[in-house]
Amino acid sequence: MIASLRGTILKKKENYIIVENNGIGYKVFVSEIVLSANNTNDEIFLFIYQQVREAELNLFGFLDFEEHDLFEKLISVSGIGPKTALGVFTVASLADIKSAIINQDASILKKVSGIGAKTADRIVLELKNKVAGLVGHEGVKSSEEMAADTDVVEALESLGYQGRQAREALKQIDKDITDSGEKVRAALKFLTK
Repeated sequence: MIASLRGTILKKKENYIIVENNGIGYKVFVSEIVLSANNTNDEIFLFIYQQVREAELNLFGFLDFEEHDLFEKLISVSGIGPKTALGVFTVASLADIKSAIINQDASILKKVSGIGAKTADRIVLELKNKVAGLVGHEGVKSSEEMAADTDVVEALESLGYQGRQAREALKQIDKDITDSGEKVRAALKFLTK
């Protein structure tokens, strides 16, 4: 069983990278965030989830072990496959996903391709206690903070920025800023640098 992988990125494709280690290339499915944060020829270290099926073997890579653990919890929910679970990390940060589940706010999960309203509600219901026990409440946002952050991301998207860019800008602003309008202004300053 492959648990981690260190190597050089040979190729980047739409939803995976090929990581070379000791002359062997491994195809590893990763989130859009991992793809955008790394370039060809970069050295990378990933925690790996290995999926074994009758006719295939797939590797899914994560930069941090907490993401790996949450991914395993997500795929334990009926109707959520590995590629859909990986998509969750593309629409939100780890802290936002944890916060959404703990606060029973399925709205962020509904933005993932392949997850409808019923499935999002099922994820929240089945994982609420598991996520709280798995990672504690450190970094968890209140439902009000989650709603404000969602408003900021949507405002930035309406201005033409990609969701990934908007979420990255939101991470960079001062945590003491609570007003949505001020958050948008601060995020725009970051985005226009």
